[in-house]
Formats: sequence, C-alpha cells, structure tokens
Amino acid sequence: MAAPALCRRCGRAAELWVLRRAPLPPPPRRQAHEQARRARGSAGLLAAQCERGLFQEVFPAQSAEEQLPALLEPGRPPLAAYCGFDPTADSLHVGHLLPVMALLHFQRAGHDVIAVVGGATARLGDPSGRERAREPLPAGQVRAQARALRAGLERLFGNHRELFWEPGAGRLGRAALLDNARWLGREPLLRFLGGAGGRLRMGTLLSRQSCQARLRSAEGMSLAEFLYPALQAYDFLHLHQHHGCRIQLGGHDQMGNIMSGYELVTKMTGTDVFGITVPLITSTTGDKLGKTAGNAVWLNRDKTSPFELYQFFVRQQDNIVEKYLKLFTFLPLEEITHIMEMHAKEPEKWGPQKRLAAEVTKLVHGKEGLESAKRCTKALYYSSVEALEEMSDQELQELFRQATSAELMLETGMTVLDLCRKANAIPDGPSGYRKITDGGVSINGNRVTDPETVLILGQHILKNGVSLLRVGKKNYYIIKWLQL
Repeated sequence: MAAPALCRRCGRAAELWVLRRAPLPPPPRRQAHEQARRARGSAGLLAAQCERGLFQEVFPAQSAEEQLPALLEPGRPPLAAYCGFDPTADSLHVGHLLPVMALLHFQRAGHDVIAVVGGATARLGDPSGRERAREPLPAGQVRAQARALRAGLERLFGNHRELFWEPGAGRLGRAALLDNARWLGREPLLRFLGGAGGRLRMGTLLSRQSCQARLRSAEGMSLAEFLYPALQAYDFLHLHQHHGCRIQLGGHDQMGNIMSGYELVTKMTGTDVFGITVPLITSTTGDKLGKTAGNAVWLNRDKTSPFELYQFFVRQQDNIVEKYLKLFTFLPLEEITHIMEMHAKEPEKWGPQKRLAAEVTKLVHGKEGLESAKRCTKALYYSSVEALEEMSDQELQELFRQATSAELMLETGMTVLDLCRKANAIPDGPSGYRKITDGGVSINGNRVTDPETVLILGQHILKNGVSLLRVGKKNYYIIKWLQL
C-alpha cells in the first residue's frame, strides 16, 4: 500500500531539512531539542508523526500522497480533523490514548480538532474486530456514559493546554467536543436511507474483512451492526458539511469504517477527504487492550488510580519503552534518543520507563495526579513514612484497594497486640501472638516483633492520624485514629 511510502517520503523531507542545518555549531542539548522540534514542524505534521510512528496508514493512498503533505504544511490555513469515541463504558482507557494523541498533535500544529462521543452509534455497537455482537445498552446508560467520556476528554484537552503547551508557541488549534446523538438522533430513517444509504455500495460494505468474518460465523451479523459503518460515515459527512472536517482519525481496526466515510463524503460533496490510522496498543500476548479483552487500564481515577496508571507504564520492558515514548509523549525525538543512551549506561535506574510514566500520568491526571502516583510509589515500594504521612484518605484507599479500614480510639498503654486484635487482623489466642513474634506484622512499613510494644505517636501513629498495618504479605489494614 502507498501509505508507508508516503511516510518514507515525508521522513526524507524532514531529514533533508535537518541536514541543511547541520553546518551550524552544535547548541546546548535543551536548545537542540527545541531546534529539532521546529525543524520537524517546518517539514510538516505528516512527516513528524510518521517519523514517530503515530500515523500508521493514510487513505486514500494516491490523493493523500499528492495533497496531504502540502495541506498540512505550516503556514497553510488550518484543517479540521476528528475522531470518534463510543461510550461503551463510562471511561476512556489506555487504548484510546493514541487517537487522542493524534488529535493533540493536529491541535499543536495549529489545526482544529473534534472529538465525537458516539451517543448514537454506541446503541448499535461497532462490529470491527469482534467475534460476536455487543450486548445492547439501555439509552439512559449510554447517555450517562457519554457524559463521563466527554468529561474525560475535556480533562485530557485541558491538561494538555495547561501543562504541555507553552504560551507564545504559536496557534493551538480549537478543540470541540460533540455527541453524534445530536444529529443522528434527529435524522429520519427514510431521509437517511434515501440520502446516505443511496450512496454507499453493498458490495463495498460486504467486502470488509470484519463483515466477512461475522457473516461466516454461527451467530451471523445483525442489520444494526451491518449499518454501523453507514452511521459512522454519516458522522464524517455531517462534520464535513457543518465544521469543514476533511480528516478522520482512528485506530488501525477502523480503516474499513474510515473508507466508508471517505466514499460517502466524496460522492455527496465532491471534496477530497482523508483518513489516518494510528497503531493499536496490545498486551504482551498480542491482545488489543480494552474493555472487551478484560485488560483495560482506565483513564478515570475511580477505575484506575494515578498510581496504577503510573505503574502500568513503569513496568514496560526495554524493547517497547522507546516506541512508547515516541507514541505517548510530546518529547522531541532527540531527547528520547538521549534518554535511551543514558538508559544503556544505567539500566538499573529505569529512566525511560519513569519518564514515560510521568508524562502520561501528568497528561491524564494533571500535576496533582502525578504527585499522588509518586507518593504512593514511595510509600509502597520504599516504605517512606514521609510519603505515608502526606497521603490523603483517597490515596490510601486507591493504593490499598483490598485493605480493611477501621476507626479506633487510642487508649493509654495500648500495645501492638491490642491494635492487631481490635482491628481483627490476627486470630485470638497464642497463634495471633506468635504471628507478631514471628515477624508477620509491620506498622507503617516497619516490622514489629514484640507484641507488648506500646504504640507511640509519630512512630506507630503518623502525623495524619493514620496507621498502616500489614499482616503477612498482602493483608493490609488502614487504621484511622479518633480524637488524638
């Protein structure tokens, strides 16, 4: 397909620009990073993101190769690009981050972007890549989940604007959040079928790989699912007619739906439009990350805490972390190269993983979310009493989700044995006593072996009025002391 050739062509253009700058004296590293960022901006958005690996395929190949690089060049009038997100759950997950990153890179290049929440299309369910139909969602649940997704998208765009965009760096494109229920919900069936339905070809829809696989399956494919690409295509047409949108973004598994949108818009308007796909994020076993596969890492704090999100990226292996730094962050490529060079010298520091985790957590949860993740990391893995003392009740509950909480009154002369028994953390009798003497109990990360040790403020009871009791390896108890 011509899309990879397009990426190579853009990459060579960017390379030639940088080579022309080569005779200049080498500036300091920070200045070099900024200079390289400007160089790639001059070479064009398409070249820069192909170089990072974020843009995977471009459609249609020939017209995109002929027109898109020029249309996306700096100094040209801004284009509008959109991406859709169906509210099949009440939160975005890590698998959605790359389409969001694509929107943000368009915005950073001065183009306008639209995030569409699929309040209407979620009622049908996208059949792409699925072996069986989704369970139908009640209208009220879809509306509630659409509101939650909109709030999540607003948070991402807001954090990017506040934390990743420098004033004076140029035009940051406009960002709009829409719900396709606003137009699809008001479109009469006969008008839709007579208009959009008359332009889309059955042979094209039936030839899609996802459609073919479902039609051959025992369960088959419902008419509602079959019409899903037509509704998504209508989204593209509506956004083109009302917002001047000419580019649709989506995951690699969305190419079939993007092609349907291209077909509908070009037939009804005669305007050249384009589709760009981004890679799918998969697990170590090759499964797509998401709700359906049961391995989703959510972006809403009530489902995946900042600490858990941070740890997900910290745990990435060396063979993938450089790729993820290019995909999930805005760091210049030269800085990423430097980070990887330092990692080769000091692999025990896990520098790339920590930087990746910090950048993503800050984008998703803001500065406070990143600070929360670091506090929890210090408390859990480094037994930091200072971090424990600074943790809020919410952070404690997030960090120790399975922990039992108890509220106790501190009595004069209260011992470690008294604490463990009042918290129902050890059995009564000699076995509970031995649990302590054998080293099976710790308080605030410090092992306690004398059951008769009297509890001391500032040591066993932290300044925030909390004690973290652990019995065995995994049994945690959060003790909140009253009236200290």
